[in-house]
Amino acid sequence: MMIELTSTQRLSLRARAQALQPFVSVGGNGLTPAVVNEIDRSLKAHELIKIRTHGIERTQRELLMGEICATLDCAPVQRIGNLLVVFRERPAETENLPKPSQAPKGGASKKQLSAGAVPARPLPRRRTAQPPAAPTAARRRATPNPPRRANNTRGR
Repeated sequence: MMIELTSTQRLSLRARAQALQPFVSVGGNGLTPAVVNEIDRSLKAHELIKIRTHGIERTQRELLMGEICATLDCAPVQRIGNLLVVFRERPAETENLPKPSQAPKGGASKKQLSAGAVPARPLPRRRTAQPPAAPTAARRRATPNPPRRANNTRGR
């Protein structure tokens, strides 16, 4: 079953897809199970992806787009030459989960620590502003104000 998009949804997705690079390439072997798995994984991670096709004729590309959308329950957004753009919304349960690289701010409370929570790593200390270092002899100029050139062209 393919997802149907309205024209406004398709227009906004086409605009978002403009800056994307192709995630998956489909070669002369066609739509193998490994390629289908990779497209599925990319759709789960990014929702909107570009697929590059190599050595596939125009009519076969249209059939390929339909087969991908029917197999993976996604919506066709656009087909430009050898590029196919497909969209599938992420499942609702994975949207609200924090990314693994994002640690919660602050530490665990006393109640959480007594329940067995692991304390968070302390935040790094901020550097305080240091007064500027005194100029050394190498940094100082020989004369505090060098002479200026004359702006006249006659040499006066």
